[in-house]
Amino acid sequence: MIGRLRGLLAWKQPPYLMIDAHGVGYELEASLTTFQTLPEVGAEVTLLTHLTVREDAHTLYGFADPAERSLFRSLIRVTGVGPRLALLILSGMSVELFGRCVRESDTVSLTRLPGVGKKTAERLIIEMRDRVGELGLYPAAVVLSSGERVAAPEASPVDDAISALVALGYKLPDASRMVQSLETAGLTSEAIIRQALQASVHR
Repeated sequence: MIGRLRGLLAWKQPPYLMIDAHGVGYELEASLTTFQTLPEVGAEVTLLTHLTVREDAHTLYGFADPAERSLFRSLIRVTGVGPRLALLILSGMSVELFGRCVRESDTVSLTRLPGVGKKTAERLIIEMRDRVGELGLYPAAVVLSSGERVAAPEASPVDDAISALVALGYKLPDASRMVQSLETAGLTSEAIIRQALQASVHR
């Protein structure tokens, strides 16, 4: 897999650009966030890349920041989210803001993004809740008004699952009851949510 490209920026027209590496022109697609970091045409540029292979196309995506590429790779694993929508998400908000939206179950901000409806926003929150922690998008510390830094409290999978169910439209008492009725030991928040939803369908 092509993981990085360095060469001369041959041309750029969002979301497309071309890098000339030793006489070979590589066409890439990139988010507006990455485009804002690009130099003038003719200057040297280095981008991290991700290659997707389909029957009808091999598409290369470029990223100026490792965190952006990591989030892109996680987003395209979400049900119903392809590379194009992932780029739109990355173009519409920063990696840090996306992580905060997921942590706070902020579907309103997510649905302001082009191509993201309410159901997609809810799916992003549910499926990305565990992954944003793996990407380092949970705050490591909180700064108090006194200036003191304390470790940020880690939400348990049970708490995360209840928050996600509330974001999906369940009332807090109902969401708590749904989760507390399950055997949750050792389960991720995503697994707890799935079991809670499945159990509610069969009641």
